[in-house]
Parts: sequence; C-alpha cells; structure tokens
Amino acid sequence: MPEILTITLKPAVDYATSTEHVEAGPKLYCGTPRVDPGGGGVNVARAIVRLGGSVEAFVVVGGPMGDRLLTLLAAENVPTVECRVAGETGYSLAVTDAGSGEQFRFSLPGESVSETEAQIILDRIYNTVQRDEFVVLSGGVANGLPDNFPQKVQAAVSQRNGRLIVDTSKAPLLHLIKSPSAPLDVLRLDRSEIEKAVDRPLLSIAENLAYSKQLVERGVAQIVVCGHGSEGSVMVAGDQKFFCHAPQVPVRSKIGAGDALVGALTLSLARGDVPEQALKWGVAAAAATVSTEGTALFELADTEALLPQCRLERC
Repeated sequence: MPEILTITLKPAVDYATSTEHVEAGPKLYCGTPRVDPGGGGVNVARAIVRLGGSVEAFVVVGGPMGDRLLTLLAAENVPTVECRVAGETGYSLAVTDAGSGEQFRFSLPGESVSETEAQIILDRIYNTVQRDEFVVLSGGVANGLPDNFPQKVQAAVSQRNGRLIVDTSKAPLLHLIKSPSAPLDVLRLDRSEIEKAVDRPLLSIAENLAYSKQLVERGVAQIVVCGHGSEGSVMVAGDQKFFCHAPQVPVRSKIGAGDALVGALTLSLARGDVPEQALKWGVAAAAATVSTEGTALFELADTEALLPQCRLERC
C-alpha cells in the first residue's frame, strides 16, 4: 500500500466545552474543555491512524501553541513532520449551549507567514513527499500564502508522481475551480462551497451532481466528492456518478466530520478500493464523527458498524 502524507498549512489547537446557556452580557461559566489537535490535514491523519492506516502529518507550526499541537499529536501516535515558522499557531473554540444543544464555533487564526517562509514550506513539502505517495492537502491556507499555493503544492507532488487529494476553502478553492492548472486526483468540497462558487443555492442532489460533473469535465479534478448535508455525499469519477446515503445518527457535533470523510476515503483508495467503495467508507466515518461530542473523532468500531448502512446509488 502506498504511503499517505497529509499537509496542514493552517493547523490549530481545538478547544471544546459547554455552558448552561449562551447569551450576550453575563460571564459564562464553562465546563472543563476537551483539547484536541486540529486543522484539516491534522484531523485527516488522526482519522487514518484510527482506521489502522500508515500516515505522516506535515504541519506548519510556530510558538508555544504549535508545541502543544505537536504534543497532542504525539499522544495519539500520529507521526509528524514539523515545518517551523516564526508566527504563533492558531486555535479554535467550540461552545455548546447545554440547554438548546446548539454549538457556537470560533476560529482564532495564527500569525501570517512571510514570503521567505512560504518558499521554505514549499521546499520542505517537495523534500518530504515520497514517490507514488497519496498526499492530502486539507484545511485552510495560512495567512500570507498566495491563493495559488495549493497549485504550487500540486506541482511539487506531481514531480514525485504522487496522487493529490485537496479539501480547502475560500479564495484558494475558488482559484482551483476557476483556473485549474492540471486535474487534481480528488477534490472534496461542501455543498455550501459549491453554492459560493456558482452564487446560488443547490437545492437537489441532481444539481449537486451536475455541477460536480462540470468540475470533472473542465479538468478541475478526476474525482469530485461533494457533501449534501445530512443526506450524504455525491461523487463524480470520470463518467460515473454516485450518491451515498448517510446513515441516520444522533448529531452531537459536526466538527471534524468532513476531515473524517477525507481520511477514510483516502485510506480506502490507498488500499486499492474502487472510488465508490472509498466514498462509502468516508460517509460512514463522517456519520460516526457527528455522533461524538465536541472535537472528538469517530471510533473504528462505530465506523465499521455504520458502513453497511451507507447505501450507494448509481446515478
């Protein structure tokens, strides 16, 4: 099985807690927080380890918060490749209103990276990627990096004949969609991200599939996976189209669900599964994650139990 490398350009230390009621004005007393390593690629790597896969997590870190992130990853036995920068790593806070069950999420960004550090990061990525490796670039792009940085990573990975899976957002995602340099192996995005790209709501699975198919036809990616809320996820792989129905589970926290999907999907592909089977694994891992509290990820046994309930439909 090929090795897997995840890349996190904007990691964070994730805090999750709860309070009796969230309201403006009074001081809110919270419970003891749960603290986890976070950021797209970090969570993807954590998911792959939980599924029994072999992975390395490349993380751009700085300051005491970066040190804490690495300590948390070591506690979960996630092998890391650290790329040090001068600025402090960011963190996030999720507070659940115990009365209503609503979750309030706050992201506090790390400091910007310099132009010199940007080149150091890219060079370090190139030197870390192994030949024929699966590489996952997941999460936000750090402040100070250009919008086309994912495509710079793509060029570095292609020189190693690697397979690149991208799950990013905001301006870098829009740049990938509007100005593709070469097809990614896999692009994963949420329905809300597609809606921003087309500037209109996608009300049906058919609309979601149609736009995902356009991305494949335009050469943005060979495989496009797009979430459709609690209903499940669509996949367009070449001329094949699928919809995987998500199992019904109690929703406690959506944090990390998309990353769990990417981790399980990537590991399944690396093990040689066909894309639609990899999609089922991803949907099962995402469903298992939303039924956990705060920033916790799924358990392997829960994912395996939900897998048969992920009904695949060829469209």
